[in-house]
Amino acid sequence: MDQVDDKSLTENSAPANRTSLWGGRFAGGPSEALARLSVSVQFDWRLAPYDIAGSRAHARVLAGAGLLDPEELGRILAALDDLEAACASGAFRPTVDDEDVHTALERGLLERLGSLGGKLRAGRSRNDQVATDLRLYLRDHARGVASRLVELADALVEQAERHVDTAAPGMTHLQHAQPVTFGHWLLAHVQPLLRDLERLRDWDHRTAVSPLGAGALAGSGLPLDPVAVSKELGFRTSFANSMDAVADRDFVAEFLFITAMVGVHLSRLGEEVVLWTSHEFGWVELDDAFATGSSIMPQKKNADIAELARGKSGRLVGGLVAVLTMLKGLPMTYDRDMQEDKEPAFDAVDTLELLLPALAGMISTMTVRVDRLVAAAPVGFSLATEVADWLVRKGVPFRDAHEITGKLVALCAVRDCALDEVSDEELAMVSEHLDPSVRDVLSVRSALAARTTPGSTGPGPVADQLATAADRLAGWREWAAEQVVPR
Repeated sequence: MDQVDDKSLTENSAPANRTSLWGGRFAGGPSEALARLSVSVQFDWRLAPYDIAGSRAHARVLAGAGLLDPEELGRILAALDDLEAACASGAFRPTVDDEDVHTALERGLLERLGSLGGKLRAGRSRNDQVATDLRLYLRDHARGVASRLVELADALVEQAERHVDTAAPGMTHLQHAQPVTFGHWLLAHVQPLLRDLERLRDWDHRTAVSPLGAGALAGSGLPLDPVAVSKELGFRTSFANSMDAVADRDFVAEFLFITAMVGVHLSRLGEEVVLWTSHEFGWVELDDAFATGSSIMPQKKNADIAELARGKSGRLVGGLVAVLTMLKGLPMTYDRDMQEDKEPAFDAVDTLELLLPALAGMISTMTVRVDRLVAAAPVGFSLATEVADWLVRKGVPFRDAHEITGKLVALCAVRDCALDEVSDEELAMVSEHLDPSVRDVLSVRSALAARTTPGSTGPGPVADQLATAADRLAGWREWAAEQVVPR
C-alpha cells in the first residue's frame, strides 16, 4: 500500500463520527493547526498490512488470555481479513480525519464490527504498534533491497566474466598506476555490495525483536503473551525492556546507515561509469535504452543513470543524518519527534528500489571497448613497478630498486620513450643492476600473469574471485527471497 497524498485524503469523504484513539479527557477537539501538524496517515498508510498482521496476532493473544471468546475472535479475524482486502483493492482508504494508519484501520474495524472492534485496543498502544509495524515493514523491504543489490552484483559479475583477461590501466589518484584486468576492476565494485548484503543480514538479526506487548511504555497489566506474538509475526524474540521497546529507533538509524553506505557505493560506481563513457576515456558505450540525449545538442549521449546514482546518494546520507539528529537527546520513552523516523526510511527504500534496477540494466547492457582499454593499459609508465619487482627478485633491496626505477622513468620522460625502448647502454647507465633481460617483464601481459596471489588482478585469481562471488550471490539470492512477515 503506497503513500497517500494530501489531495486523495481531501477527496475522501469523512466519516459521520470522527474516529480518535484519544480525547476522553479533552473538552474539545484539536485545533486545525495541531491536526495538520500531527497527521501522518499520508505517509504511514503503507504500514497498513503490517498493522493488520499485528492486530491478528494481538487478537489471538487476547483470546488466549480469556479477553475474547472464540466467537468474538472469529469475527475479529474475519473483519481483519476483509479490511485487509479492502485496503489492498483501494475500497478502503484513509480520510482527512484519520490521524494516522492506526486510527484509519480502527475506523475500518469499527465500521465492520461495531463496539466489538474496540476490544482490540486492550493491552496495546500506538507506541508499541508503530514500533512493531515499522520493524515488520523494514524487515520485509530489506529483502527487496537485497534482491535488487544481488541483481546489480550479478550484472557486474556477468560483465567481469567477459573480461577476465582484458587489460586495463589501473589507477590511483586517477593517474595511471599499474595494469589490471577490467574483470578485476568490475569485481572491485561487487565486493562493497556483498558487504552491504552482509550488513543487511546482521541488521535483520538485531531488528527481529518484537515490541508488541510493551504498551505505551510499562508493559501490560493484562495476562498477555508477547513471546507468542513475536513468533506469530516472524520475529526471533520479544522485547527485554518495555521502555526501550517503544523508545528504540536504533533499527531505523542502522537501516539508514546501510542504505547511505549503499548510496556511497553506487555513487562511486556511477562516477566511474561517467568517466568511462566520456570522450577522454572512451572505454565504455552505454546502450541507448540506458542513456539520454540533449534537448539542444543532437550528438550528446549522457550517462544520466550513473549521474543520478551520484546525486541520490545525497538524499540517502541526508536521511541518516536527519534521523540521528532527531534521536539525539530524546528522553525516554516515546516522543512525538519519532514521527519523523518513517519518511526517511520509506524514502530510502523507494530510492533504492527505483535506482538499483536502472543501474543493473545499464551495467548489463553496456559495451566495453576492449581496444581502448588495452591501448591505455601501459600508458603512463604503468609497468615501472614490474622493473622494481624484477630488481627485487635479483636481490636488490626494494628501497634501492624503487630509486633505480624512478631514475629509469625520469630518463624515459626526458627521451619521450617507453620503458622497453631504452637502449642497453642507457639501462647500464641508469644502474649496474639493469640489463636487457629486464625487457622480459615490460609487457602488460607478463605483468598480469605475474599477479597470481589470491585477490590479485591476474586472470587466475580473477577467475577464483568470480567463482566465489557467484557462490555468495546464490546464497544472498535465497536470503532475499525469504518471507519474514506472515501473509
